[in-house]
Amino acid sequence: MVALAERSLSRLTLQVQEIAADTTTIRSLDWDRDRFDIEFELENGTTYNSFLIRGDKVALVDTSHEKFRQLYLEKLMDLIDPTEIDYLIVSHTEPDHSGLIKDILQRAPHIVVVGSKVAMQFLDDQVHQPFERMQIKNGDRLDLGKGHELEFVSAPNLHWPDTILTFDHKTSVLFTCDVFGLHFCDDHTYDEDLEILEADYKLYYDCLMGPNARSVLAALKRMKELPEIKTIATGHGPLLHYNVPELVGRYRDWSQAQAKAETTVALFYASDYGHGETLAHAIAQGITKTDVAVELLDLKYAEPHEISEMVSLASGVVIGMPPQTGEFANATRAAIGTILAATNAKQTVGLFEVGGGDDESVYPLRNQFQEIGVREGFAPILIKETPNKSTFQLCEEAGTDLGQWLTRDRAVKQMKSLDNELDKALGRLSGGLYIITAMKEGVSSAMLASWVSQASLKPIGFTIAVAKDRAIESFMHVGDRFVLNVLEEGNYQPLMKHFLKRFAPGADRFAGIKTYAAGNGAPILADALAYLECEVVSRMECSDHWLVYSTVDLGRVSKIDGLTAVHHRKVGNHY
Repeated sequence: MVALAERSLSRLTLQVQEIAADTTTIRSLDWDRDRFDIEFELENGTTYNSFLIRGDKVALVDTSHEKFRQLYLEKLMDLIDPTEIDYLIVSHTEPDHSGLIKDILQRAPHIVVVGSKVAMQFLDDQVHQPFERMQIKNGDRLDLGKGHELEFVSAPNLHWPDTILTFDHKTSVLFTCDVFGLHFCDDHTYDEDLEILEADYKLYYDCLMGPNARSVLAALKRMKELPEIKTIATGHGPLLHYNVPELVGRYRDWSQAQAKAETTVALFYASDYGHGETLAHAIAQGITKTDVAVELLDLKYAEPHEISEMVSLASGVVIGMPPQTGEFANATRAAIGTILAATNAKQTVGLFEVGGGDDESVYPLRNQFQEIGVREGFAPILIKETPNKSTFQLCEEAGTDLGQWLTRDRAVKQMKSLDNELDKALGRLSGGLYIITAMKEGVSSAMLASWVSQASLKPIGFTIAVAKDRAIESFMHVGDRFVLNVLEEGNYQPLMKHFLKRFAPGADRFAGIKTYAAGNGAPILADALAYLECEVVSRMECSDHWLVYSTVDLGRVSKIDGLTAVHHRKVGNHY
């Protein structure tokens, strides 16, 4: 079947294409989506991919986001009468893939829903109606006829606790939903041009899969038992066909590096309650900026031995408070008891509410940890209203603070490791003194910088080296706008002293500082010698820094004969 792309004024479109024998994809293309949860500021939109497999029996693998309700259901009914579908395979129950399950069941209540045990529990809360079910586990098979024998691979925590992968032995297609996906929307069904996908593929891994590196490795080990995989039918972005070994190998390499990290944080939350998962990922994102590995575990479903093992291996423990009442209250309360029993005084903890309206109180648990003698990595995060950009920034900065504390000894060791003469020579590289200021979605940030250099004339552009663990790094992605404030020689000490101090997570970095707004919304420092309004064009990863290339929209000088403050270092292995 030839690919069919149907454009609409709302920039929600569908693409239908035959991808293998008796196998059709229905791709819901969301061209203009610019954010996906807290983890992603999307540059290229996203897709939600669904699949039909026709043997003697017919299986539908996943549905779509509810925003595609009319478009998706109309197209599905063009392809097949829903009453002819025998099975609905639920790779996992996150709403962007399961949002139309109820609609499908209303049209064809006889359909057998296939999924993991946890998926069935989640679906009972989502669908609110009886349905036929087939609960499967790793290695189970479902024969559709005509050679389409489906084998299921358990992949919990990638990135939901109920995830399964499905392999069709006839076509060698592996249906993976979120695993191996990326947020990238265009008319190409497959990964022909790997170069344009690489950055989004890595960002997707870092945000969703990296925090569960050990679970990724466990799933990859199970996948090795399958025959050769010709196509990976992902739930987001293009399907993988031309670069399968390469992209699967990258997951393995990245996850092995994470799993071998010297320092790990165990992060516990209760899935499908409040904003627990989103806030947990924001904290995890902050922690991983510091080269500390994170393992996320669901309090509702984690086994006691899993919890004890994870806590015993971790340097830090973070807990999102579970509900006080409800079906899983006893299970989560017991899980927290297991965490307490496994924690020791050398570890660091952090606690956060999830805004579910029925959260367990932070303070009794905080007191119990204090009795053990553990250090608090960040003050308890309390949710008094619906989380917004400020809340997520607070969580990310709290995670970064925790990670920096856990790696303080490693940082000191690295500073002492450089050859003395090389250290001194490197320190003779000088730079100006600048303050980067940024504003995005009502949240502001700032950073003192000296690694700044002009990089182009047409267009006018320059580079800034931004450490990965700086809070402002989240404001310096492609398309973001900021101001580069140039400090003046002889008049820079007050500003430098203010912006060098350590700010608490979520603190206002501009309190007591006179500013006015630039055209791009970022603060301009009134005492700066000059300022440039800029836009991020590209980023290059440089080990522990991002080299950010930006173009300049406009600039002003406040004192025509003023000189830029210069920073002279004595050593070169730290700021």
